[in-house]
Amino acid sequence: MHGWWLRKPHNLPALKLVIYNHKGGVGKTTLTFNLAAALGALGRRVLLVDSDPQCNLTAQLITEDVVDDLLDNSDGPKGRTIWSGVKPIAEGTGEIKTIKPIELSSEGLHIIPGDIRLSEFESELNEFWSQSFQRKIRGLRGTSAISNLATEAADAIGADYIFFDAGPNIGALNRVILLDSDFFIVPVAYDLFSLRALKTLGRTLVTWIRDWSTIAELAPEGSPLLKGRPAFLGYIPEGFKVYGGVPSSQHARFMPQIEREVQSQIIAVLKDLDPTLVRGTLRSFKLGEVKNFGSLVAASQNEGVPIYKLEQAGSPQQREEARTVFAGLAKRVDDRVHDQSS
Repeated sequence: MHGWWLRKPHNLPALKLVIYNHKGGVGKTTLTFNLAAALGALGRRVLLVDSDPQCNLTAQLITEDVVDDLLDNSDGPKGRTIWSGVKPIAEGTGEIKTIKPIELSSEGLHIIPGDIRLSEFESELNEFWSQSFQRKIRGLRGTSAISNLATEAADAIGADYIFFDAGPNIGALNRVILLDSDFFIVPVAYDLFSLRALKTLGRTLVTWIRDWSTIAELAPEGSPLLKGRPAFLGYIPEGFKVYGGVPSSQHARFMPQIEREVQSQIIAVLKDLDPTLVRGTLRSFKLGEVKNFGSLVAASQNEGVPIYKLEQAGSPQQREEARTVFAGLAKRVDDRVHDQSS
């Protein structure tokens, strides 16, 4: 176990991370779960927050009958989803409701389940955002509701990390998730669409940060506020195919382009805004690579366990390779978080 965690005071708040790319199909949910599990294997306590109304992470990790019960009762007094927690804020009837996270069997992880009704809250978030510019407390409370819900739940279980599972879009919901995160990680696929997505990601984030900085300056003293300073922890190229132990030609063709786009569209843009948001060199920002594990991903989703803990799917060699890949990513993330938080 790394020394800084041995020295970490128990009263320090959990660090918030989000794996984010507004392009769909880049494996965000799979990456989020397997990386969180690998951090759990290192002894870290991780709270997963399913902040995507599609609820893919919840469906993967919780049995169908339990998910049905959670969604059927999310409006009532026994509700335990993310919607249950923010519903009083959305409806203007009170403060956020305390949600007790569900403990998972995989590496001692915990989760706040998602809810399709979170899409209703997203529509409210646009109004909350406008009200925040007007210095209205209701808007500021609404904008920070998910942040406070996650922090409260993480404190209750003594979490070291909070991982948000964000949807593939540039919307009001992801805006508050990114602005609440201490760090963000960008997954990148080896294709043209993923490259094009990078062109808007950095600039969109800069706009959000600048707007929130204005809101924070205008806000009445003592108002609930998001951190508003998400730092770029790094990027993870993933989904490439391997033939005969060698990455495909597509990997070699797109890797230099990915590096250039990350440098120009994320690092340079954020550095121009605030150099503390991008500490490191281009090489240090590449956290690792995750190849296409094929059928093992589907099996992992069906069984609700990390790829490397599957018992039947794939070969022992494939599972051990997955273990090595995600253990390396977890250590790299852990180390970079330490370096940038010092």
